[in-house]
Amino acid sequence: MNRLFERRAVMGPGRLLHKHAEHADEGGTIDRPRAYEIAADIGLLGRRREIFTRLAALSGARPGDRVLDVGCGTGYLTRILAPLVGPAGHVTGVDPAPPMIGYARRRAPGNCSYVVGEGQALDLPDASFDVVVSSLAVHHMPAAGRGAAVGEMFRVLRPGGRLLIAEFRPPAGHLLARLVAMLSGPAMRHSPRDLLGDLIPDAGFHITDEGDLPVMLYYVRGSRPSA
Repeated sequence: MNRLFERRAVMGPGRLLHKHAEHADEGGTIDRPRAYEIAADIGLLGRRREIFTRLAALSGARPGDRVLDVGCGTGYLTRILAPLVGPAGHVTGVDPAPPMIGYARRRAPGNCSYVVGEGQALDLPDASFDVVVSSLAVHHMPAAGRGAAVGEMFRVLRPGGRLLIAEFRPPAGHLLARLVAMLSGPAMRHSPRDLLGDLIPDAGFHITDEGDLPVMLYYVRGSRPSA
């Protein structure tokens, strides 16, 4: 059975953070949360908080909303979403790596909870969330499981609910792109438009917006039709 993030080894310096297969299509995990937090801050050139605050705003999360973060990692985005939904709302994070979930739980606000789980087999009820987000997670998934994972996002989102998927956008410069690929492993040597392809509309979503964010991010917003 395909897993959301197959636990294989990555070749090269990316081994320090990732457990990837040799080929990007086979997926991988990140199991070193503290090292990941440092690398994310450095990789986003000190603008991580700014960028993820913009992602939270793009999600459309409002007071009282129930939000799901698929591939939540250390829970960084969930903690930014938490004050947007307020005490009447709730943010749930799902990730297949127990070390990442443990790290997130230790830092969780009162309206956040975290579950170890796989994106293509979410153990969550149908239509139970107002917003589903996923940031920098799809490229870790085995290619054969990506469609199922986006399908699960559709299933757990209520009719009229909102979707936000953000992915890594390689730098345009050839030398910098090669450096990023060497440090991060094969899973990040992609165009986000090629990576996501038709996954979102094929799952049933209506795409409402897409665009670039600073420091190598690309996002797609969508909604589940009301009828």
